[in-house]
Amino acid sequence: MNLADLKSQLPDYAKDLRLNLESVLSEGGAPGLSQKQIAVIALACAIAARYKPLTAAINAEAGMHASAEELNGARVAATIMGMNNIYYRFVHLVDEPEYGTLRAGLRMNAMGNPGGDKVDFELACLAVSAINGCGACLASHEKTLRKHGLSAQPIQSAARIATVIHAVAVALEQADAAG
Repeated sequence: MNLADLKSQLPDYAKDLRLNLESVLSEGGAPGLSQKQIAVIALACAIAARYKPLTAAINAEAGMHASAEELNGARVAATIMGMNNIYYRFVHLVDEPEYGTLRAGLRMNAMGNPGGDKVDFELACLAVSAINGCGACLASHEKTLRKHGLSAQPIQSAARIATVIHAVAVALEQADAAG
């Protein structure tokens, strides 16, 4: 199933998502991002949203705009943030500063060489962190992106992609459940 098929399956109560999905996956609707960056971010977000048909459709679409190595970087971002977001959200939310002084003890070597461009990887990590709700990771990746010279606009675009991809996954899953 392709992305157009999935969009057509969105229920009427989610019609805004059809328009938003089309918008955020285009350069005009994601200011400051290239089509390759949009593809990488969208794939990482689809993986994080955990709705397999959407992930498959976005993977196929993303393959038209990004290399295999760049798409692998999106997968690295989704999986490593799946781990880090839980751990660092714990450290951030527990009311005990001692946890922040302890070594995480989690392997994160993939972050050093994820495949593809470092900025694209950081954008994908930020977007996945938005889906997973980790404020500490959001702040860290936003700061890193700013150090790489990005303005607020492309960072906001990455967050908007995350928002829409996640909402589409929720709506499609609910449509499946309703039969």
